[in-house]
Amino acid sequence: FFTYNDDEGYRPAFDQACKAMALAGKRIVAEGFKLRLIEGQMLEQYAPGCTVVSDDDTITYIRLHKGDAELAAMRQAIAVSEAALDATLPQIKIGMTERQALSILLHEMAERAGHNNAFDPIVLAGARSAMPHGLSDDTLIREGELLLIDFGTTINGYPSDITRTFAVGEISPELKNVYEIVKAANQAGREAARPGIAAQDIDRAARAVITEAGYGKQFIHRTGHGLGLEIHEPPFIREGNAQILEPGMTFTVEPGIYLPGKGGVRIEDNVVITVDGAQVMTSYPRELRVIG
Repeated sequence: FFTYNDDEGYRPAFDQACKAMALAGKRIVAEGFKLRLIEGQMLEQYAPGCTVVSDDDTITYIRLHKGDAELAAMRQAIAVSEAALDATLPQIKIGMTERQALSILLHEMAERAGHNNAFDPIVLAGARSAMPHGLSDDTLIREGELLLIDFGTTINGYPSDITRTFAVGEISPELKNVYEIVKAANQAGREAARPGIAAQDIDRAARAVITEAGYGKQFIHRTGHGLGLEIHEPPFIREGNAQILEPGMTFTVEPGIYLPGKGGVRIEDNVVITVDGAQVMTSYPRELRVIG
């Protein structure tokens, strides 16, 4: 670490770091969306002859293939998240607001040594659960409706990203049917995952189940996205992505059906491609659970 104080500012520390790493005359390759302009300028200022170039393709390829330590961190993040969800659900009561339920979940993740939220968690009740990426507010959790929870923590910078949908008391036959369709689509996507197939093949497997059930137009997003140092990164599990899946690639499988005015269902799991197949790292039950 190279430290600085408020009087001298960070420039002397930056100069020390450049000298310690012998960056003068070196060529530094960076991710274009990661390095700030000021950092690039200072590298060239304090390391004479140093050039900074962008090579997203090379770094992305390296990041696509997770090693043992990276996967261990993700599995720990998943374990923390699943335990926090299990502790949260008994505390959720009818008449509570989305924000109150979210506060409980955040507390339970922090209590279990989650490092940071992987993203802004989502707790959506009733008709608002039909918004795939809505923000929690003071909407009340009511009996006879759905409750969607999308959340995750990080361990050593690596995330979990889990979604489960619950019934608050008795829900309508239509919503129960939609839940079972999404669960089947989730299973189809997970079972399709293996090395050597294109990312879009998982999307097609999950989407086919929902389309055949008559809800194709209500599945309004891709089936999944890669997981790593960014919560959304390659490989993207969507139609049109012919990228071949290889061992070490990690991603979500998260099909959903969203019925405006009624509610939405999404079930999301985290998957890693292995040498001879795929492993589902998440283990939280997918059967419809009644809470509240």
